[in-house]
Amino acid sequence: MNDGRFIEVPYRMLPPETLEALLETFVTRQGYDTTDTGEGMRGWVGELRKQLERGDLLIAHDLQTETTEVMTLTQWRAFGRDLADDEEEG
Repeated sequence: MNDGRFIEVPYRMLPPETLEALLETFVTRQGYDTTDTGEGMRGWVGELRKQLERGDLLIAHDLQTETTEVMTLTQWRAFGRDLADDEEEG
């Protein structure tokens, strides 16, 4: 992430409705079963908020594509490694 392309966005800076939409997209993209929590989507969004608070998840913004994603720390690190590998090749 040294090229300045990606920035971490503190979740507290986002309007509540934007954060909720990002978390719902993450749940859908990851294929979570929304019946698992007994509260549907709302239950998963609540769980993801807790993970953000603990630092297990983060929100990353790609300045080049102007997209914002919720990622696990593992995804963030893997994406960074993949990007660095691509830059070395190109």
